[in-house]
Parts: sequence; C-alpha cells; structure tokens
Amino acid sequence: MAAPLSSWPWASLGIYKYVLCGPLVAIAAREWRDGRAGGWWLHLLLLFVLRSLTYQLWYSFANMLFLTRTRRVIKDGVEFKQIDSEWDWDNFLILQALLGSVVLCRAPSFEDLPLLQLKGCVIALVLHVGVSEPLFYMAHRCFHRGYLFTHYHSIHHSSPVPQPITAGFGTLLENLVLSAAMAAPLLGPFATGHGSASLAYGYVLVFDFLRCMGYSNVEVLPSRLFEALPALRYLLYSPTYLSLHHKEKNCNFCLFMPLFDFLGKTANNKSWDLQKEISSGKKDRAPDFVFLAHVIDVFSSMHVPFVFRSLSSMPFINYIFLPVFWPIAFLFMLFQWAFSKTFLLSFYTLRGRLHQTWIVPRYGFQYFLPFAREGINDQIELAILRADKLGVKVLSLAALNKNESLNGGGTLFISKHPDLRVRVVHGNTLTAAIILNEIPMDVKEVFLTGATSKLGRAIALYLCRKNIRVLMLTLSTERFVKIQKEVPADYQHHLVQVTKYQAAQNCKTWIVGKWLLLREQRWAPPGTHFHQFVVPPVIGFRRDCTYGNLAAMRLPKDVQGLGSCEYTMERGIVHACHAGGIVHCLEGWTHHEVGAIDVDRIDVVWNAALKHGLQPV
Repeated sequence: MAAPLSSWPWASLGIYKYVLCGPLVAIAAREWRDGRAGGWWLHLLLLFVLRSLTYQLWYSFANMLFLTRTRRVIKDGVEFKQIDSEWDWDNFLILQALLGSVVLCRAPSFEDLPLLQLKGCVIALVLHVGVSEPLFYMAHRCFHRGYLFTHYHSIHHSSPVPQPITAGFGTLLENLVLSAAMAAPLLGPFATGHGSASLAYGYVLVFDFLRCMGYSNVEVLPSRLFEALPALRYLLYSPTYLSLHHKEKNCNFCLFMPLFDFLGKTANNKSWDLQKEISSGKKDRAPDFVFLAHVIDVFSSMHVPFVFRSLSSMPFINYIFLPVFWPIAFLFMLFQWAFSKTFLLSFYTLRGRLHQTWIVPRYGFQYFLPFAREGINDQIELAILRADKLGVKVLSLAALNKNESLNGGGTLFISKHPDLRVRVVHGNTLTAAIILNEIPMDVKEVFLTGATSKLGRAIALYLCRKNIRVLMLTLSTERFVKIQKEVPADYQHHLVQVTKYQAAQNCKTWIVGKWLLLREQRWAPPGTHFHQFVVPPVIGFRRDCTYGNLAAMRLPKDVQGLGSCEYTMERGIVHACHAGGIVHCLEGWTHHEVGAIDVDRIDVVWNAALKHGLQPV
C-alpha cells in the first residue's frame, strides 16, 4: 500500500486532469461577462499559464545543445525512462492553483490592489530569508532520512539528469511543503495590508525562475561574478551547486541560499571549484560519430528535442495544436538560416562512443530546387570539415543530404577533400541489406521500381546472384544493359527489363524505389507485399496487400542517453542510413562509403550490424 500523500489524487485522470481548473475558468469567464474582471480567478489562471511558460522556456534553452553543450553540469543525456516518469511534472501547478483559489476566495479584489508597495516587497524578502529558506532547508534534510526518503523523496532523485521540468517532479507531500514555503512571503504582506499586484506575480515568477535555473543543468552564472562578489556565494546557488545535491544526495540542501548549508555544515566543499571549471566552457568531449540530418518541413521541425520534450519522445505526427506554433517555428528556422551552420540536436552514448545528431537548417523541398543545391552542399561541406577538425571518426548523411543529383551520394566532398580524416558514409549498403533480408527465402521473382538508382542497382545485382528473377522497371535500355553487364554471364538472364507495371500483375513481391500512385498499385495481385526504399513512403491504398516500412534498425539495448525519436520511427529505432554510420564507427572501418554500393559488402555490413546488437525492425 502506498504511503499517505505519496501519490496525486488525480493520477488516474491522465490528460483530463486539467479539468480540475474548470471551476476557475468558469468563475473567471462569468466575472468577465459581468464586467467584473478584477477577481483573483483570472489572475490565478494567468499565473498558471505564465509559470508553465517559464518552465517550458527554461527547458528549451537548457536543451539547445548548440548553445549549452559546453556548460552542461551532468553530461549524460535524458533517457525515455526519465521522460516517462516526469510526464506529469506540472501536477504541482494545478495543486497550487487550487490552493490559491481556496486561500484567496475571501481576499480583497485584485483590482483594488496597488501596483507596487515597496514595504510589502521588503516584508516578503524578510519572510523568504527568515521563514521560507530555513523551513525548506530543514524539511529537505528530513526528506533525506529513512522513511521519508524511501516513500516520498526517492522518486525525485530517480531522475539522473536534472532538468527544469524535474523541479516540479515529486510527491504530493513534498509539493505541499514547497507550497507552504512559497506561501509565507506572499501571505505576510497581504495580511499586514501591504500586498500589491506586482508582488503577487513577481514573487511567484521569480521563485519559479530560480528553481528552473538551478535545475537547468547548464551553468549560466559566470565564475567571475562570484569572484567579484564573494558574499554572493552565500546568497544565490548555481546550477552546479544544485546538481551536486541531485547527484550525491547528502549535501547542498538549500532552497536558493547556500548560507543555510554553510550554517548547517552540509555544503559540498567542491561546489565552487566545480562551478568555476564548468562555467569556463572548456570541458567538452568531441563525438566519435555524427549523423547529419535535415528538416522535412516546418511541422516536423517542432519535433526537435528542445521544443516539446513529450512530443520529441514519441514518433512524430501532426498534432492538432501544432499549427498554433507554426509562425514561431518558421521564425526560428529563419534564424538558423541567418547563421548558415549546422546545429547539434541530440546525443547518446553507445559502447563508450559519443554519437551526436547534427541538422542542416534547410527544408526538404529546398533540396529539389536547382538554385538551392549549391548552398545546401556548402552547408554539408562545412559540417564535414567541422567534424574533421573536431576529430569525429565517422559522419553519416541522412536521406536528402546524400541525394545523387545533389552531390553524387557524397562523392563530391571526398573528391574535393581527399585528405579527410573523418569517414563519410551514406549508409546505403545497410539499407540494401535490410531490404534484401526482408525478402522471404522462397521468393523466385521480384518486381523492382527505381531499378537504376544506387539502391535499385545493388538490390538487382544481389538478387540475380541468388538465382531470383528480377523484373527491372526502366525505360532506359542503356542503363539496364550497363547494370546487366556487371552480373556474371551465368546470372545475366535473371535480369529482365520491363517498361510497364502490367508486367508485374502476377508478381507478389514488389520492391518500390519510386513513388506509386493508386493506378499503379492496382496492377499488383492480391496478397502482394510492397518492400520500399522510396522517400516519402508510398500510401497504402490496397487493403488486400501489405506494406513494409522504410529500412530501419533498432539500436542495441546498451545505448545510453537516448530520449528522442527519429522523426516517425518508434523509440530506439533509427533509419538505415543512421544505423549504417553507427556500424561503420563501431567496426572502425577506415574507408569512405560514398557513391555506388559495393554489392560484395552487403552481407559484410549486415553481419557486422547484427554482431553489434542492432536488430531489424
């Protein structure tokens, strides 16, 4: 049986928990309708929104790794387990809104308050230092002992990497104590008749701001500030100071003022030396592997980890609320264009090697505009040169970044920079291997579209060597003959050129490398399975047929720090081009994988992927 006040009474409501704020909305709407908009109800709701925005903005800043990576206190990534456990982090905002509505229901109208009373601010400051800080300090130390830690506070410390959202993550009892610590500096001035509108908003938002700063896991305070003002060390904590408490648990218990830790002899001696080291921004580890991704469209750009954590931790879909944020996302993309550089999005660790995802700030449609190609190639080239300078071992190109018409599958950069130390990989070899290993052993004939592309060519050559008849859809006899000549004479008869979809009306295995409309899919017989390597994937019009997903692999179980999904992929699954780069890095191969696919290496890459724990989806 759970300990009293260890769980939230509305835990079973899920997303419907926000209905609890319904009475506040109803009363505020009624007052607004009656021309009495000066009650506390509306302002409690506004505070709820502003407080949520404070936590969201701090979260976004802390996870903009391209700005904050060198100042992160705990270098680990936030995993799915932590994200799921902190899913209802905003329960405390609902609790405090409801408590506020009870306490303030008999208070004077908000519109009767003065805008500012300095005396009230002084009283609030005195009460915070004299009541809130010692109350929180003593209560916090109690929560770290025996029964209270086991049944209440341990859940808060189960989050290995502090985040602004972690600040609100805890049990009901913990947040009741926190609410009491917040209430004293607020109620005191109002009880003595010195309350003001600015105090009601200001104290709560500053309180949340400082909580978010401490839990941000990014050292935002320069060490020079504490060196110039030594007394500030006792008056204001730093993100490093709080992270040490979160990691070691037996030190640094204060709310915001380390003074009480020094008085209680619980201050960690290395707090300020570590703060100085991290704030210098010099301690940064170069990645071993980089996956160079790209944006599909404005909506998918909101799937990046620093926007909405809950959204990025699930496969991407177009949620109904996303259009509201479209203008913000578009402006941010313009900001990225202005800087004309790749941005670090996320990272994880696998077998002791640091893997990062960088993104080229260009939309998918731009890759098909002739006048935009040179600029995109310049961005990819700069990313490769930057990776080479950092000491990155392998850089893998995402789908459109290795487009044949754009840069010849990466050959442009290798020919231009023959002395690169970083290995450039398009990952198509593993993509082909995944598709080929999906095909049942008893298949004797396949129909192949996109047959003369890099992947189509490799698939056709591989299958005909296995004595499988390949119907290659292509209008170019010249390209067909060129591919056919690459096959040993004994197997050339397995390659058959076809020019119409009707030729596959008796073939139940289609490998699709070119977009199919409904009229084209109709030629497939019932029971056909569509394997595909076309981007975007074809729409499954036929209910009497089955459709495969894009080539992808599940990462090994020992991956650490992974907390975001790769576009529409499920958790822990990455596109084949990403997985191909991982295998290249783990194997320590020293060759570039660009241009045409080496058919003889398909089985080699496939076996290496399985050896390292990657699994087909």
